[in-house]
Amino acid sequence: MGTIQMDLLPDTLPDTGGPKYKRVAETIRKAIADDTLGPGCKLPPVRDLAYQLGITPGTVARAYTVLTDEGILIAEVGRGTFVAQPDTPDRDDVGDQIEIDVIAHETGSGTGHDVNLYSPHLPVAGQTRLIRSLLADIAAKPPSGLMHYPSQRGATPAREAVVKWLSGIPLGSLNESQVVLTNGGQHAVTLFLQAMLRGRRPAVLVEELAYPGFRRAAELMRAEVIPVAMDEHGILPDAMEAAARNHDTQVLFTTPDIHNPTALFTPLERRQAIAEVARRHDLQIFEDACYLVRDGQAPSYRMIAPERSWYVTSLSKSITPSLRLGFVIGPQDRVAGLRRAVEHSCFGVATMLTDLTAALLTHPDLPLIEQEVRRISNVYLQSAVNILGMYQLGWHADAPFVWLELPTGWRASAFCQAAESQGIRIRPAEDYTNRNLRSPHAVRMAVNAGVPLNRFEAAIRRLRALLDNPPEEIGV
Repeated sequence: MGTIQMDLLPDTLPDTGGPKYKRVAETIRKAIADDTLGPGCKLPPVRDLAYQLGITPGTVARAYTVLTDEGILIAEVGRGTFVAQPDTPDRDDVGDQIEIDVIAHETGSGTGHDVNLYSPHLPVAGQTRLIRSLLADIAAKPPSGLMHYPSQRGATPAREAVVKWLSGIPLGSLNESQVVLTNGGQHAVTLFLQAMLRGRRPAVLVEELAYPGFRRAAELMRAEVIPVAMDEHGILPDAMEAAARNHDTQVLFTTPDIHNPTALFTPLERRQAIAEVARRHDLQIFEDACYLVRDGQAPSYRMIAPERSWYVTSLSKSITPSLRLGFVIGPQDRVAGLRRAVEHSCFGVATMLTDLTAALLTHPDLPLIEQEVRRISNVYLQSAVNILGMYQLGWHADAPFVWLELPTGWRASAFCQAAESQGIRIRPAEDYTNRNLRSPHAVRMAVNAGVPLNRFEAAIRRLRALLDNPPEEIGV
């Protein structure tokens, strides 16, 4: 690695507007893109380049840090800063690399410090290549043809594939006739309420911290949303009893395996008590299992109260969110009502997607791909937990997010604003609470495996620096 000649970089910055450090970084990126700076080239010392450009050394240092975080440059102690060697993917991996580049663009990882931790982003681990291959096969010879409406009979192979895919999860007896296909998990929530709610002012129960999609779907259906108090094991049965007694409650939404956003787990004894309250008040239990746990620590509600429990999951958190495929397992004598709601709203899931579902969920490569997705995501998760380990965290090995209870001196809204000023998007606790409830001073940070691990870790360290230095004016 030789020392770079100073004349390989311009003497002035481009007049494109924006912070100077970003213009420095973009100048270096352009020099690398047009091969002015090749792999292994050594960049000028910070002070030398600052003098050449007529800016401060701190500005150049920040630009170097940005590019190092992105993996474009490599800083070696005592030697200097160099252009990184590019990865050279095999030809079979070119499609996956394109997908990685698209994810990097969509998650704000292409320039500067921006890293999106607002929603989980899965790593590319072979699923995109498999889906492209299956789509090509289906396009060439679609099993359902290209001239038919979706039908119950035509989707039978897809429902059978779902049953096979869910084998090993404690769901009790299951056959394909109890499976309803939807256009994603959120579609399932809305259609479930359309099929189940009755009366002029029905009410639904949600955990006091709950997935916002439950509340939005209920409000769309003009249902009253009643939050139920929780402890470290989930919903409090006594609080649920009181809420059910005082309102026309018909549905309970709950996420017992990996609670969103806290990652807590509801043990068997608590589930049994909740199911008894549901029986006394004739509530339907909607169990959200979109954060799919293959090795369940407790039986699902479908095993505890099969006559009133609905198990819902999708591909979004384990394979890809792009396909918008959701799966609902319902009681045998009630599932026809949900199926009618699907048919009356959209005629059913498109035949090309049901064909893909059948092929994808039964493909022999899929278990290893899912395992690799979990492994990579867990590397990111463990890194975040290690960096933030001195603070109060809620996390689960299969959950692509961390729940952070903020230390004294920080409020959730102020912390999110400070994080955004550092180019990091996170979600405040108030996103998960009813508008009339007081929110805890906490935030949820999602795993973004669509950016390089070093960039993700750099973002978490910036959050750690904010946590270590709360603003004086916020107070206790």
